[in-house]
Amino acid sequence: MLATVSSATLQGVDGRRVEVEVHVSSGLPSFTVVGLPDAAVRESRDRVRAAVLSSGLAWPSSRITVNLAPSGLRKSGAGLDLPVALGVLAATEALADLSLAGAGFIGELGLDGSLRPVPGIVPMVDALGPGPVVVPVACVGQARLVSPHARGAFTLGEVVAALRGLRPWPELPPVRVADPVAVPDLADVRGQVVGRRALEVAAAGGHHLLLVGPPGSGKTMLATRLPGLLPPLSRSDALEVTRIHSAAGLTLADGALATRPPYRAPHHGATEVSLVGGGTAWMRPGEVSLAHCGVLFLDELAEFPAAVLDALRQPLEEGVVRVRRARLSADLPARVLLVGAMNPCPCGEAGVRGGCRCTDAARGRHERRLSGPLLDRFDLAVALSRPDPSDLMGASSGESSAVAAGRVLAARLGAQTRGVRVNAELGADLLRRRCPLSASASKLLEDRLRAGTLSARGLHRVWRVARTLGDLQDPAGPITDAHVAEALALRAARDLLVAR
Repeated sequence: MLATVSSATLQGVDGRRVEVEVHVSSGLPSFTVVGLPDAAVRESRDRVRAAVLSSGLAWPSSRITVNLAPSGLRKSGAGLDLPVALGVLAATEALADLSLAGAGFIGELGLDGSLRPVPGIVPMVDALGPGPVVVPVACVGQARLVSPHARGAFTLGEVVAALRGLRPWPELPPVRVADPVAVPDLADVRGQVVGRRALEVAAAGGHHLLLVGPPGSGKTMLATRLPGLLPPLSRSDALEVTRIHSAAGLTLADGALATRPPYRAPHHGATEVSLVGGGTAWMRPGEVSLAHCGVLFLDELAEFPAAVLDALRQPLEEGVVRVRRARLSADLPARVLLVGAMNPCPCGEAGVRGGCRCTDAARGRHERRLSGPLLDRFDLAVALSRPDPSDLMGASSGESSAVAAGRVLAARLGAQTRGVRVNAELGADLLRRRCPLSASASKLLEDRLRAGTLSARGLHRVWRVARTLGDLQDPAGPITDAHVAEALALRAARDLLVAR
């Protein structure tokens, strides 16, 4: 007897449809799984047999062969347990009337026959198409984000009974609406006029930002408030972010898309694979993909291994991580707004009263942690100092995130009229055609080029930032020399690091 059940597996952050073919024939009792299964899939034979017997169903004493098609695609995870069990039951004469056509099945089986949730439900259900799909009850909310016909069950026995028409599908618990996560407000930041301005420009234009300053200058406080300046995610971006987080196994609010830009802040001990993604059997998305459409904050930037930081250069330029392995390959979305924070020296006291205690050699090693090509990815680099005591003790607060977010949204709408999401995506051709410079602004940039203090790539980066500064003032207005001068000032800390 032969039965075929539709299911899916994960590859990177994408789901891949899998047809589970089960053949039951005479011969010595055995259970063989073919079709490039990983260890979790191969071990399904023990879980499936115990779950079937625990559900009060008969297990055939026959030769069972399970083929996972397409055979050239590697299969991973325990989500194929449910379709394998149903395929075995449908291939036996006792349950030959089991109707499985046109439906998909995903779920891990416990030894007692219970259905357990698996990571990656959103992309896997999406890969199965618009038809009905059966998943564990804990995953129904996520599944219905992409398939309105998703059904849930608590046990294998409930699935079999519902498919045979003996009982209805179990009633699902009400969807729990998660409480909104509070976003830190920019009004909490006292002083730091330059830092607040740089934060707003970064949010408006999608420009990567580097903050350099001693401990206690507010670098982390500023970075955590950047998501509050970004506009809510569009429907397509929200679905993509939700798919990535689902593939990574992160906890998602039941039945709700991710509407706010994500914020990720990995520790400086993170490995290259954990940061950019990949692996051997499961191409797990890294931190740069988990921050897709949001903010990736790298605190203590100079403490990250140089090789790990340089692995970010290509994703920051292209907005995607291209992971290539001998057996697997995947393209992982990675369009992020990068914020880096670092001390000016190992002791952190350079430029502070009392002076730096580091040797010249120690300062040199500290500065060489960041390669020139990586520094070149930062459009904005500002030096911060510790806030004035009068600002810290004062009763008045600064401008709120809501007010700044209004200007950011208006600037981003201006960028969209030029055919890009944000000004950081403007190419050289679009800059010249859609972002004209005033005569004084053009002369200021030309003088910097002739003096050798600005490279050709730096020219375009300053030009983009100047356009963003203009958009915050008037999206339809020209780029003036004041905008260019401020754009140059907002990268002064980067030029100082390069000069050292």
